[in-house]
Amino acid sequence: MKRFTKALATGMAALFLLVGCSGKKSDEPKSKLLKLAFNQSENHPQYKALKEFGEALEKETNGEYTLEISPNALLGDQRAATELVQNGVIQMAVVANPVVENFNKDFAVIGLPYIYDNLEHQKEVFISGALDDLFGSVKGSGFEVLGAFTAGSRNIYTNKPVEKPADLSGYKIRVMQSDTMKKMVDYMGGVGTPMAQSEVYTAVQQGVLEGGENNEVTYVDLKHYEIAPYFSYTNHLMVPDLIIMNNSTYDEMSDENKVILKNLIKETINKEFIAWNENVEAAKKIAKENGATFVDVSIKPFQERVKPLQQSVIDSSENSKILYDAIRDLSK
Repeated sequence: MKRFTKALATGMAALFLLVGCSGKKSDEPKSKLLKLAFNQSENHPQYKALKEFGEALEKETNGEYTLEISPNALLGDQRAATELVQNGVIQMAVVANPVVENFNKDFAVIGLPYIYDNLEHQKEVFISGALDDLFGSVKGSGFEVLGAFTAGSRNIYTNKPVEKPADLSGYKIRVMQSDTMKKMVDYMGGVGTPMAQSEVYTAVQQGVLEGGENNEVTYVDLKHYEIAPYFSYTNHLMVPDLIIMNNSTYDEMSDENKVILKNLIKETINKEFIAWNENVEAAKKIAKENGATFVDVSIKPFQERVKPLQQSVIDSSENSKILYDAIRDLSK
């Protein structure tokens, strides 16, 4: 009997302890985890900017929100990541502009060749509010577009300097798997060849391709300077990477936290542009040490060649024309 009484007392004490602990925990704010899909490595300037964003978000929301970044396409490619965000399986992702074009063709405007004069012009477009209506146009698709990162300028690299359209004659240049990008290189004088990025190195080695087009950071990360040592600054494209968030996750945020989110996104975009420039200089140094040559190019002949492609997108809708004019006005 004494043993039973002692056991009962011990059990009741444990129960009161659990109840007490449980009551204490319920008074503490619960942190909401935001899972973000990212297809580049931890060394990428966008990753570094996102990491700082997550730390600032947790601090400014008093721990109400925390960010968990999954790099290296661990959650699938960008199309798969977009679907995960739409379905609420994850809360955020960074995806290339062509992915979001599938939900509104007007997004093609902000990815047009030669629409931005330089990185400063692109940054002004991204932080000015000129894209707010465009970003808001996809709300019915299950996600919000919070803002845009730069991925630098894309340029031609191959086995010789490319200084005029005739230099690309007969040259098969890898492009992203996009009909618009294929047409762009065709207009520039080459042969646009859609192909997965992972196949480019071997394809150039085997003569299937003569080169590719990308930014300096990716050029060096993939060691493409080994198979295409001339990097020519055609500056033909500056494709935005878009930061997207699940609609429900955004709608559930308090007005105060929405303001915090908006301000931090703007700060993060500014920081990402700075980080991008730093990474470009570091990448060029590595490439030059490994025998690469960077070639300055007069872009006017290439600009003239792609005008029909630009015009076809601009004329596709009244919104596209308004958006194009707004972006170009910010260059003045």
